[in-house]
Amino acid sequence: MDSEKVLALFDQQMRREARPDGPSARIERDDRVVRHVGADGDWNAVLWSRLDEDTADAAIAEQVRYFGARGAEFEWKLYDYDRPADLGDRLLAAGFVPEEPETLVVAEVRDLDLAVTWPDGVRLEPVTDEAGVDLMVRAAEEAFGESRDWLRHQVLKKLAEDPEHIRVFVVMAGDRPVCSARMELNEGTAFASLWGGGTVHDWRGRGIYRALVAHRARIAAQLGYEYLQVDASDQSRPILQRLGFTALGVTTPYTKAAG
Repeated sequence: MDSEKVLALFDQQMRREARPDGPSARIERDDRVVRHVGADGDWNAVLWSRLDEDTADAAIAEQVRYFGARGAEFEWKLYDYDRPADLGDRLLAAGFVPEEPETLVVAEVRDLDLAVTWPDGVRLEPVTDEAGVDLMVRAAEEAFGESRDWLRHQVLKKLAEDPEHIRVFVVMAGDRPVCSARMELNEGTAFASLWGGGTVHDWRGRGIYRALVAHRARIAAQLGYEYLQVDASDQSRPILQRLGFTALGVTTPYTKAAG
């Protein structure tokens, strides 16, 4: 894979020319920033910026004022190649709080092993309704050890408003949800995005995460997507790289509280 070419395509399609993640959201852009603006309770973010040492502080202040007037929390999605080089420090000075960095990894779908092998004792179920979302959230909360109320809201809304552009799955061991994951289908781009993939502790190391990646990759291939993109944690990145994903950069969400 030509990493430089693919990263340029990712920046163009998924950041500069980003599309809203549902009918109730919108994209606003000018020559300095692209922002995602959601309805009440939705995700708000700065997705892309073109700044320098002279324009960065004013642009940051402008976004703080904009989302502050809406009473909305928002995220500035910073990539390690964004400019100026000290943009993260400037966000910190403006009151943003950084979350854990993640590695942007991408794979060409045609290069992946699409064989799906599930371990004994589990079954895969698609999530299409509220009961399925509750199972998905239970698995995610146990896997990650924290509340996922925001995930319940986002997935329920996406399934209701824009079901053709999301695929959600839960892996069951009997009546217990032990893993969940989803895939966003970014229409008009070459990229499908993988999210979630959290497995409860006592079911890790048995190939569930790998099988879920392969299952979603098969769907992406059938739908004509060229690439799979993941913002990978330190736990999932080595697995994904063994499966054929390439690291293209590091992304850190910087969050500014509402108000």
